Amino acid sequence: VNYDPVADTVYIYLVKGKKSTRTIEVEDGLNIDYAGKTLIGIEIVGASKRLAKKDLEKITLTVPTYIKEPVAITV
Repeated sequence: VNYDPVADTVYIYLVKGKKSTRTIEVEDGLNIDYAGKTLIGIEIVGASKRLAKKDLEKITLTVPTYIKEPVAITV
């Protein structure tokens, strides 16, 4: 998990070392990144408005690593 306070963005790495080949905007300010068909990361824009301050340093999510179709992720 990486928080950029200047951009107010949280990026959650699910797979390190892979580059995104596709980004899907699930909703305004919530993007998911894929490398091929593998879900590799989640970006939360405007994180301070969506998450409690304590959650900006540590976030726990349970998500599949492969999705045939995009799904909404509530954070």
